[in-house]
Amino acid sequence: MDAVSGAGVPAEFWQPITDKNLADWEAHWRPAIQEQLVLLSDAGVERHLWPQSREWNWRKKHNALGSSLSNESAAVMAAGVTQGMMIVDLDFRARIEEQARQHMVYIDFLEVAPWNRRTLTGGAPRYVGIGTLMIGKAIQRSLELGFKGRIGLHSLPQSNDYYANQCGMRDLGSDANYNKLRYFEMTPDMAERFLMRGERSGR
Repeated sequence: MDAVSGAGVPAEFWQPITDKNLADWEAHWRPAIQEQLVLLSDAGVERHLWPQSREWNWRKKHNALGSSLSNESAAVMAAGVTQGMMIVDLDFRARIEEQARQHMVYIDFLEVAPWNRRTLTGGAPRYVGIGTLMIGKAIQRSLELGFKGRIGLHSLPQSNDYYANQCGMRDLGSDANYNKLRYFEMTPDMAERFLMRGERSGR
């Protein structure tokens, strides 16, 4: 969705991530991030407030997948440019007590283009809903695999509120085995509510 006009924007969901997506990351994402980091530095913004995914290297992440059958990747395209990318792990088990040890889709990495992030645009992103679209696709993949919509992820601190309050995932607390990042999980009921909200909003 266009953040200014509120109008829907045609988007495509690509699977897997392609050379075009990685080229967009190198040609468009990285320069935009570096430009904004300079502005944040010049403005005296403390480093812990800078985008926490700024060191992510999508080409390395993609190449590390190799021929793995348990990992899948995807990207969102709009206006001819990559707007978001995601890597998921299909060989993961749920932790919430009522669904413990059940299969789920685990989101290893999810990132939207820098011009769609409020932290890098002064609260004026170009498109909104890219992250929500990718979460929805992860849920749909979980349903396709018979995992009933179960998904999970470890969140960077700046995204904790988004996953807890906008996505409606359950916060299982800090994970000492994963850099003390907070772990979030979604049950089938939560997934159903998430998808219903998307249908009502027209996403």
